[in-house]
Amino acid sequence: MYDPQKAHYLVVTGIIIKDGKYLITQRSPAEKAFPHLWTVPGGKLELSDYVHRPKDTSAHWYNIFEGLLVREVREETGLEIKNIRYLTSLAYLRSDTIPTIIVSLFADYAVGEVQLCPALVKYAWVSLEEARDYELIEGIYEELEMLDRFLKEGTLHTWTKE
Repeated sequence: MYDPQKAHYLVVTGIIIKDGKYLITQRSPAEKAFPHLWTVPGGKLELSDYVHRPKDTSAHWYNIFEGLLVREVREETGLEIKNIRYLTSLAYLRSDTIPTIIVSLFADYAVGEVQLCPALVKYAWVSLEEARDYELIEGIYEELEMLDRFLKEGTLHTWTKE
């Protein structure tokens, strides 16, 4: 039975890496959540992201987050990605009080030229230091720091607020 107390939006975001830089995008002023702010590509899981695919076992679909990120990056930026990996996860309550779980991933750029969807108005490939100059959604910079440290040291640290 459906229980609204247990229902959540599930969102996947991804930091795309190309030539040592990270792709960030600016949200349109028309967006409900975080208008004008800079973020990374991502979006909500939809039933169609897996239900029309053949199951990987008799009852399950695998690699749902990875497939969602591929779709969202393609739709939002026109890029293809590869080597998708887990970074961190978080939860927040949207202004309409719908609980949202966000799974943050990272991936390597594969091919393509950036072509933004209407929900995004600008993009930039930035180093960690350059990212400081952008008004990022809270927490995104710390995720970039985590990833930057992982790429340099090979150890993935838990997200912490300094």
